[in-house]
Amino acid sequence: MIVVTGATGNVGRPLMELLGDKAVGVSRPRVDLLRPASLEPVLDGAEALFLLFGGDLLGPDTDIAAVLDVAKAAGVQRVVLLSSQGAGTRPGMVPHSRMASFEEGVRQSSLEWTILRPSGFFTNAYAWAGRGVAAAPFADVALPFVDPADIAAVAAVALKGGHEGQTYVLTGPEALTPRERAEALSLPFVEQSVEEAREQMLQFMPPPVVEGTLTILGSPTEEEQQVSGQVEQVAGRAATRFAEWAVRNAKAFG
Repeated sequence: MIVVTGATGNVGRPLMELLGDKAVGVSRPRVDLLRPASLEPVLDGAEALFLLFGGDLLGPDTDIAAVLDVAKAAGVQRVVLLSSQGAGTRPGMVPHSRMASFEEGVRQSSLEWTILRPSGFFTNAYAWAGRGVAAAPFADVALPFVDPADIAAVAAVALKGGHEGQTYVLTGPEALTPRERAEALSLPFVEQSVEEAREQMLQFMPPPVVEGTLTILGSPTEEEQQVSGQVEQVAGRAATRFAEWAVRNAKAFG
């Protein structure tokens, strides 16, 4: 059996579909990783655990060692951690510094481990849904965002074993600009100033996270702009193009 945390999220939902009856999905409030003991009832008989941390779970109160101790005590053999590309490219920057510390905790455990470092998600475009226009800063800076379903496909393979000790950077098959993503969604595009974008992002992100995100979007490193090819390598199929994702999700933007 495989236990999937964050089972109702953008990655968790398609992961549950891929794993089928081999998986048990959990999410808050039933299981809260801030309370590691809440995992104990669902880990009975589990051999693998998918760990996803987000929101307040990236704060100082999350004890990754305690979570892993509960998993080991329950007999879990393998853990797959959903991290972020920034944990490798910008380990000193919030929130990637926290993910980097979670990665280190996983590596130091006695469990078999695999770490997934995705770039930005295609689903970030949902911020444009229902608005009739796509507004974003840095209109012509290209980044290889990835389909969360592709992350799930890689996770499904890794959770079954054979990828122990590996860290995979997961990107889409091409780097696109915000302007190009808007075009794929048939939305008119408006370039925001950095200040306009900052003001909007501060409505749902802490200030340090906003500044880190704007830095990556506006001044990505060479590595952050590269297509990794590791979705294909692990999942055994081509990574999804944004245009394909846009067609599948057109109703959300109509």
